[in-house]
Amino acid sequence: MKVTFQIEGGSPVIMECNAGDNLLELARRGNIAIDAPCSGNGSCGKCRVKLVEGELESPQTRHISDEEYAEGWRLSCSSKVLGDCTVLVPDIASAYQSRMKTADLSSPQEVAIFDACQSQLKQSGIRFENKFRAVVLTLAEPTLNDTMPDNERLTWALEDALGVETVEIPFCVMVRLAHVLREHSFRVCVKGELRGDTFRCMEICAPEDTAIVACAIDIGTTTVTMVLTDLVTGKILAKGSSGNGQIRYGADVINRIIEQGKPGGKKKLQDAILKETLNPIIANLCKSAGISCRSILRLSVGANTTMNHLFVGVDAEPVRMEPYIPSFFHWEGLLAQDLSLPASPLAPVLIAPNIGSYVGGDITAGTLASGIWDKDELSLFIDLGTNGEIVFGNRDFLMSCACSAGPAFEGGDISCGMRATDGAVEACTIDKATMEPTVSIVGDKDQKAVGICGSGIIDIISELYRCGIINAKGLFVREGDRVRRDHHGMGRYVLAFESESETGREVSINEVDIDNFIRAKGAIFSAISTLLQSVDMTVDAIENVYVAGGIGSGINMKNAVNIGMFPDVELSRFHYIGNSSLAGAYAMVMSDEASAKTAEVAANMTYLELSTYPGYMDSFVAACFLPHTDRSLFPHSVQEL
Repeated sequence: MKVTFQIEGGSPVIMECNAGDNLLELARRGNIAIDAPCSGNGSCGKCRVKLVEGELESPQTRHISDEEYAEGWRLSCSSKVLGDCTVLVPDIASAYQSRMKTADLSSPQEVAIFDACQSQLKQSGIRFENKFRAVVLTLAEPTLNDTMPDNERLTWALEDALGVETVEIPFCVMVRLAHVLREHSFRVCVKGELRGDTFRCMEICAPEDTAIVACAIDIGTTTVTMVLTDLVTGKILAKGSSGNGQIRYGADVINRIIEQGKPGGKKKLQDAILKETLNPIIANLCKSAGISCRSILRLSVGANTTMNHLFVGVDAEPVRMEPYIPSFFHWEGLLAQDLSLPASPLAPVLIAPNIGSYVGGDITAGTLASGIWDKDELSLFIDLGTNGEIVFGNRDFLMSCACSAGPAFEGGDISCGMRATDGAVEACTIDKATMEPTVSIVGDKDQKAVGICGSGIIDIISELYRCGIINAKGLFVREGDRVRRDHHGMGRYVLAFESESETGREVSINEVDIDNFIRAKGAIFSAISTLLQSVDMTVDAIENVYVAGGIGSGINMKNAVNIGMFPDVELSRFHYIGNSSLAGAYAMVMSDEASAKTAEVAANMTYLELSTYPGYMDSFVAACFLPHTDRSLFPHSVQEL
């Protein structure tokens, strides 16, 4: 039997299947983008499709109203194929892949932040130097009187040009040597790495192709960003980003670990990040810069522990199982050819060291870039992405921990939640008297609301609390045109009525959503509180707060403090430092000293496992109010009653 997926705005895809096959799994097999943050367990309601023709075995769920069910709307994760059918995949279901809002690496703000991170490292004594070289050689052509073999001819020329004692010519260079030498009449460019008195050849090519470049990559759970940089000058040649192709297997790392544990799962997850995500971006960046992919002589990666395992194709199951011991923290010797990356086959792939199961190399790289390891003042570093990771300390010590807060910040567990794609409400203010909202929406000026992303949720809840529309428990205590209640009496605040939204469905936030988000923000604050408690300190000790990560770029810090997500310190102490993981990865790939310092920072960082720390759960429960059960911790939090 056949299922035809009519993709809104795209070409139809026809898949053959068996009776009883799950519709979401079938879409995944066909590489059809359907957003499923919960990875198909039915809890998020985001994998909606419309049955156009045929029949599916699909029970009605709480995410689909009677009217919508009658119109043919179904959750793909809970639908089984009964026979030939046609389903419509709405544009919003695949927007996470095609229109994910990623950091604008070329914006003046991001460029300034990136440059500031590198300046900070240089002030700390880190030299941006490496040992990669490109040398153009003109060799004497062999004759009947000069029968020296090609490898010796090249070796002697390199020893003379570079002043080295030994030259290594690996197999992948050797097999191309004869052809390249003769194609260019024995005038060639040789690229490689100096290792003491030894030069290791990595590439041989045309004499005009002298570029030696590197690629720094941040693999986030939701998005991937990278820069292509000149290894000699440090100039950034090209920048790019996209959604992580693994998203369709779940919004969080736990769902992806479960998915990779299924038969063939490791390859599916690795292909999603390598073949679908990284390789196309690298190829596009090289094309944009006008260079060959084989000119990439080194790559670096900042990623969380799970992403690192899925990237290299190593079983990640131990990461989520007690005692939470991953396969590796630090891994040296990985080459581009091991992963079939579009680069010189011998290009080293540097992975920023992991620190714990849920504090990975992205935090190590971010900590390096933040510079808190070289400061006297006590600083808090918060990377707010799909998960929340926190580092506290200074040059004398560094403590780290992670908390599970991501799904709500990415729109998961929120009825109208979504990622930061077109139509997402990303900022909001509410008039206290009229209770009318003013919203900022991702997309062009005519874009209507589709849902709410993380930064928007923070603003909305803060504004609802500030205006006295909800109480400390997140329950609605004021009535008005924008406040509606269902037949159970549960309240919700409407940001866009049916006629005002892009989809014709109401965009609102209800008490269950608010409760889910309060738990997420409570996880962040209780993690900060526990980390401080572990070193016998309070929030008064915090002199700087550095906020990094994709969600961090859009956060209104005042609102985040107002709801009790961040500690109540002077707003002037908060600093947004952009994609610190990418900044750290760039430093690693450009500088041998920065790479070594990253490993040193990781080795000197203490990882605190919150789930086993006494008193953490009590701290978490206390933080699950607006702003907190201990109001004295938030003297500047505002509620206008």
